[in-house]
Amino acid sequence: MLMSPVEFFRNLPKKECPECGQPIEEQAECYIMECDHCLSKRDE
Repeated sequence: MLMSPVEFFRNLPKKECPECGQPIEEQAECYIMECDHCLSKRDE
């Protein structure tokens, strides 16, 4: 039996920052891979 698309997206794991492992708050049309904390450290 096929899973509905809605159920598929609900079951996806949360996106994690590859630098520190913290969960990333996802936003529509956002392709950033690092969390805000790691992004701010990179700019320094």
